[in-house]
Amino acid sequence: MVSGAGWPKLSTKLRPWTPSVPPELVSAGVRRTHSGSYRAAVVPLIADRTPQLPMDVIAMAQEASVEIARFDAELAAEVALFASVLLRSESASSAMIENLTSGATAIALAELGSTENRNASEVVGNVAAMRAALDLAEHLDANAIRTMHTALLGDLHPDIAGRWRGEQVWIGGTSFGPHQAMFVPPHHEHVEPLIDDLVAFMTRTDIPLLAQVAIAHAQFETIHPFPDGNGRTGRALIHSMLRGYGLTQNVTVPVSAGLLTDTNAYFDALTAYREGEPSKIVQRLADASFEATMNGRQLVAALREIRARWNDTIKARQGASAWRVADLLLRQPVVDAATVGAELGIAPQNAQRAIAPLAEAGVLTEFTGLRRNRMWQAREVLTALDDFAARAGRRA
Repeated sequence: MVSGAGWPKLSTKLRPWTPSVPPELVSAGVRRTHSGSYRAAVVPLIADRTPQLPMDVIAMAQEASVEIARFDAELAAEVALFASVLLRSESASSAMIENLTSGATAIALAELGSTENRNASEVVGNVAAMRAALDLAEHLDANAIRTMHTALLGDLHPDIAGRWRGEQVWIGGTSFGPHQAMFVPPHHEHVEPLIDDLVAFMTRTDIPLLAQVAIAHAQFETIHPFPDGNGRTGRALIHSMLRGYGLTQNVTVPVSAGLLTDTNAYFDALTAYREGEPSKIVQRLADASFEATMNGRQLVAALREIRARWNDTIKARQGASAWRVADLLLRQPVVDAATVGAELGIAPQNAQRAIAPLAEAGVLTEFTGLRRNRMWQAREVLTALDDFAARAGRRA
C-alpha cells in the first residue's frame, strides 16, 4: 500500500469544447466565454493509498464510530418501530442538502402514491436508494452503486437511472459550458476505471472505518459518475459501508441530518479533499455523526412519548387491531383504508373499525373531507418529524 504524509491532489487537463447549444441562440458574450478548451479534473487513483491523518482526527473518528454503534444498539429492540422513520428522516435530510425540501406530510402522501409534490417524490426515491444501499451492503461493487442510483431516479428520470454519465458535467457556473464552473469532474471516459478503483479502496480492511467511509464518499463525489443524483447516491453509499462493515446493524443513523447543520463546512471539506487534504471530510463526517445521534435520540424520545400518551387516550380493548394501527402511525403517519387493511391483513372496506377508535381519541384526523378515498393523519407524529428536520437545518 502507498502511504506518506500527503494525499494526492487533483490536477486538470485541457479538453476541447463543442457547445451543445446552437450559437444563434446565445449572445456573443456567452459564445466568447464558452469557446475554446476547458479544464477537467484528473482524479488520482486511491485503491493502494493509505491516508495519514492527524491523531486528533483519528481519535474523533473513532469516538464517532463508537457513538454510531451505541445509537444503533439502543434501538435494537425497537427496530420495527423506528427503522423506517429513521431511514425516511435520513433520506429527507440528504435531499435537503440538494435543496429538495419537503415537509413530513408531503413525503407521507408521496409514499402513498401522490405525485403532486415533486420534491416529496424525490425524497421517496431517496428512501428507495437507501433501502437498496442497505440491502446491497454485503455486495458493494459497481453494479450495487448503479442499483442504488436506479432506485433513486428510476421513477422520475428513467432515461439516466443506473447509467454512468456519457458526457462532461460540471458544478456551478452556467448551463452553456464548463468554463466558469466551480468544479469540473473528470471526463466521462474515466468514470468506470475510477469507480473500479474506488470499489477496491472500499473493500480494504486496514483503514479506520469512519475515515475510510468519509474518503470513499469524497472520492465518489469527486468522480461524479452520474448525470444527476450523485450527492444522494454518495450519501447512501455511506450507509452501505456502515452496514456492510457491521458498525450499524439495526437502524439508519441520520448522518445527513448532521451534515445538513453546516452544509458550507461539508462542501468546503469536499473541496479540501480535492486539494489533497482528506482530514477535513473525515472530521466533518465525525462531527455530523455526533449531531445525528443527538437529533435522532430527540426524535425517538418524542415518538416514544407520543405513543405512551396514546395508551391513555385510545379506548380499545387489549389486543384490538387499533393498537397495531397506532404502532403503524409511528412509521407511516398518513394512512388510508388500503394502507391500514394491508397492515392488518383485512379488506380495505373493513379498516374503518380499526381507524375509528384512533379518530375518536384525536390520534388520527381525517383531512380530505371526501366520502371516498379518505385519508387520515397523525398530526403529533408529523410535527415530531418536522421538528427533527428543523433542528437539522437550523444552521444550514
